[in-house]
Amino acid sequence: MNERGALPPIPQRAKLILPIGLVAISCAAILIKSCEAPPLIIAVYRLAVATLVMMVFTLPRTLRECRQTGHQEIFAPFLAGVFLSGHFAFWITSLKYTSVASSVIFVTTNPIFVALASALFFREKLSPILISSILVAVLGGLIIGWGDLDKGASSLYGDILALLGAVMATGYLLVGRRARRIMDLGPYITRVYGMAAIILIFFAFINGDSFFHYPPRTYLFFFLLALGPQLVGHTTLNWSLKFFSATFVAIFILGEPIGATLLAYFLLGEPLSQNIIWGGILVLLGIFLSAREERKMAAA
Repeated sequence: MNERGALPPIPQRAKLILPIGLVAISCAAILIKSCEAPPLIIAVYRLAVATLVMMVFTLPRTLRECRQTGHQEIFAPFLAGVFLSGHFAFWITSLKYTSVASSVIFVTTNPIFVALASALFFREKLSPILISSILVAVLGGLIIGWGDLDKGASSLYGDILALLGAVMATGYLLVGRRARRIMDLGPYITRVYGMAAIILIFFAFINGDSFFHYPPRTYLFFFLLALGPQLVGHTTLNWSLKFFSATFVAIFILGEPIGATLLAYFLLGEPLSQNIIWGGILVLLGIFLSAREERKMAAA
């Protein structure tokens, strides 16, 4: 029996809401590229604004649960917040050095790490079809990002940062997968976003970054990042972890490079190459195969 064995049947709304979250997170790279602010400040505003919005709706229940929860419920949001802060610090910084396509591709390689960690720590058995789905989707991602590998040390540095962001995202998803079995969505993500914001504020202060005096349009992009990719996108992913395996959610996120790359083409003028087209087809094929396998595992 794998991780899906103890889970309830997947409701129809989960199959509809998860793609909405994918569309929302696909907008993040474009908004980040448009911000005239240091990477850590972008991450701080994204998470701080999202936390404040969540507190308006969940503060009484969050405080009540904090008084009633045990060590696991306290530790899980803290650990997830640490991983989330690392994910944004590495990934947002990578966008300053490499293209949207390459950065988003490398940061969404986390299905490899999620699958390995799930099998190693949670003893989740991965079917051959699911493993093949991962390989197909990741291969598509590598094809998309291949053209950026020969653009010099700066692009390579950005790719490495994005890969580190993928490792951090793996921890974030796995912790959320376990925590969402016993914790309600609102109080959980309020604490996770808040903890990540606090950590990033600390490092931004240590780095000497200014928290104010940015152009008005940059503050608008801060708000849009918090509203769309964070509150709609990441919250949807955390909600979905109650119904889908962490491996499947990670594979599904591989659709982000397609949306992000198309937006970069139309809005930023970044080229749409043959690599992107054929790689995108493989990514979609990997998502389709993994989704079909997830349904079979849920029915087993």
